[in-house]
Amino acid sequence: MDRAPFYLIDAFTESGKVLGHPLRGNPAAVVLLDEFASDAWMQERANEFNLSETAFVVGRGDQNFDLRWFTPQVEVDLCGHATLATAAALLDAGQILRGDNTRFSTRSGILTAKVVADRIELDFPGQQTSARAILPQLRSALGLKANEILYCGRAADDWFVRVAPDKLGPLRPDFKKLALIEARGVVVTTHAPPGEESYDFASRFFGPRVGIDEDPVTGSAHTALAPFWAARLGKMQLKAVQLSARGGWLEVEVRGLRVAIIGQAQIRAQGHLRD
Repeated sequence: MDRAPFYLIDAFTESGKVLGHPLRGNPAAVVLLDEFASDAWMQERANEFNLSETAFVVGRGDQNFDLRWFTPQVEVDLCGHATLATAAALLDAGQILRGDNTRFSTRSGILTAKVVADRIELDFPGQQTSARAILPQLRSALGLKANEILYCGRAADDWFVRVAPDKLGPLRPDFKKLALIEARGVVVTTHAPPGEESYDFASRFFGPRVGIDEDPVTGSAHTALAPFWAARLGKMQLKAVQLSARGGWLEVEVRGLRVAIIGQAQIRAQGHLRD
């Protein structure tokens, strides 16, 4: 796999005024391969990049690709921002065309991406949340009082917690305690405060158990956030912001059992791997 091309790309970079500076998105590494290497080789490279996710992609012809994602510690079933970054890398490498549907075979089934103008639209399976009583250790790890939790639930491998708008930004979890919670991560979310028109809902994502204390922008979490907020806000198309230190901006649309996740990407660096 020596000399395999790679890209470093910021995903979900569209600027806005929510944080008072241009939103800078979530960095991902994308490695273009002729065939997948061993799991150990890919895990080692993901650990070397030390980003929340590294994507490894193999072309199969006719706009079809196999795609896998690794955090610095584990392989994951679904990653939105690294899929967006992969589409941007393949476009730059001349392996896909604007306006065409690109199909990715993944551990979460077939996902598609389409580049339209300066945006990339992903098509992912939607997820429903089911209400659960909050674990005392989860509430303690988040540093929230019982009356500050407006909703608690699960969606696939993540816990979901809803709070009031003024509680999300100041949240300072205890990551050591949070890493003991059996879940991929914890999504904390809120609706836009009164008078805010630039977005409909906001979130933060914490995943110390998989090696990511706080993810800058989590596309996969929006496969559940979109249906959750669509049901509560009464509209299928929504604007979302992730209030991490870097920040990120997404548009989502609920389409039956699927969710469209739309954003921009910026290529920051590219090169070739060396063993």
